[in-house]
Amino acid sequence: MKSANAFGARAYADIGRHASVEAASPHRLIQMLFDGALDRIANAQGHISRGDIVGKGHDIGRAIGIVEGLRMSLDRSVEHPLTANLDQLYDYICRCLLRANLESNPVLLAESATLLRELKTAWDEIPEGYRHGVPVMTPSSQPGLSAAMGA
Repeated sequence: MKSANAFGARAYADIGRHASVEAASPHRLIQMLFDGALDRIANAQGHISRGDIVGKGHDIGRAIGIVEGLRMSLDRSVEHPLTANLDQLYDYICRCLLRANLESNPVLLAESATLLRELKTAWDEIPEGYRHGVPVMTPSSQPGLSAAMGA
């Protein structure tokens, strides 16, 4: 009976996650990816401490997939140094995670988590008006804009 309850709880959680993803803005989806990667890394750290090789490999593999998803979400049509820097940083994080898996190295997991937390903190701080890709600019919100527009 316990396994039936666990299956039902997982199915219910999956429905909730699916609904959250469908309703989320692109900005929120990236936040969810950061959260998912950090959760998987935390799980992997627990697996290492318990000597659970299979669980560790599973969660690190999922974290790598999520970070690769973040990397693939970069808008490469915009030629900006930030895009290239993020691409390189995501690549570095994936390599750290891969090495952490191969070596069962919690220090590399911690480094990956720290980097992702810093990125997530910066992402979370993006002002609401910029979260849809285009800054919300009105003449009243930009002091010099009113004069430039002839207002």
